[in-house]
Amino acid sequence: MSQPILLFKKGDLEAGKVRKVDVNGCALAVYNLDGTFYATQDGCSHATASLSEGEIVDDECIACPVHDGTFHIPTGQPMSFPCEHAIRTYKVIEEGEDVLVDLDQESDAAADAI
Repeated sequence: MSQPILLFKKGDLEAGKVRKVDVNGCALAVYNLDGTFYATQDGCSHATASLSEGEIVDDECIACPVHDGTFHIPTGQPMSFPCEHAIRTYKVIEEGEDVLVDLDQESDAAADAI
């Protein structure tokens, strides 16, 4: 079991924003949805695009910047065409002001969706 890895401080990512973070060779898109943090793979499952360059829509979805397909951020599930395959999610841990990720565990929301 791996140790959670520090991504950044809570104040470093504004609510409603997404940013790319590279962790141990893994590109993540990290989101702040009204003070709750989520992490997914950064690459779109449909085309080679960085989801961190996309826009958060409908409060909990990320739109791919290439073809505008969307994914539900908490679960990674595809929500609109042309996206058909889920993206990987990661467990985010908030400790005090720190935002950490566990690359060995999926998000709680994704686990609950199974």
